[in-house]
Amino acid sequence: MLKQIIALTIATALVGCAATNSADKPQPVDTSTLSASLNQQRADIEQLINTNQQNQNQSIAALSQQIDTLAIAVAAAQQPAEEKIVEVPVECKASPIGDKFVLGAVEHVFIDEIKASFETRIDTGAESSSLDAHNIILFERDGKQWVRFDVFTQGSDKTPQTFESKVERFVRIKQDSDEKSDRRPVIHAHLQIGKYKAETDLNLVDRSHLEYQLLLGRKFMQDIAVVDVAQTFIHSKK
Repeated sequence: MLKQIIALTIATALVGCAATNSADKPQPVDTSTLSASLNQQRADIEQLINTNQQNQNQSIAALSQQIDTLAIAVAAAQQPAEEKIVEVPVECKASPIGDKFVLGAVEHVFIDEIKASFETRIDTGAESSSLDAHNIILFERDGKQWVRFDVFTQGSDKTPQTFESKVERFVRIKQDSDEKSDRRPVIHAHLQIGKYKAETDLNLVDRSHLEYQLLLGRKFMQDIAVVDVAQTFIHSKK
């Protein structure tokens, strides 16, 4: 019995040694498996390198853009300030006629009291102004001298209109062809030539033998107008 136990123990020990020796000994490796493992490792390393390179490229691009932006800002700061051009109005020479308006040798003149417009002779040779009037009759009203007269406002072939006005004074006009002088009543009137308005005195007289029903003399033009005899009807008709 003892011999059997000893034999069994020896056998067990031998089996354990055999198992230990088998585990310590390197096992053979298959070539295809090793190659596949190496290829996978190389692929992983290349992927990691590519990823790092892409990240670096993005960082470099961002830095380059920042550098360009800073360069533009620096260049703009170094440029001189833009000069602002201010237009200076040209000082015109004072007009030799000042604020006076220009009249032609003939103009359309509107008389507010008559409510009519007349082709008018602008005559610097005459001192006073005259209106063609007919059937001139003097009378008194409220102790003052008045005058009633007719004016052909629509032409000599139409019926004249009758007007009444207070007499401002009387003037004596001596004609060159006649040594005698005639006494004329003078009325005050408001005139308009184009956009210009003025007041003046008009003496009433028969001007049917003359070309123009109304004549404006020097007293009217004094200090307000000058005459260009080379022109006519500079101002529009009202």
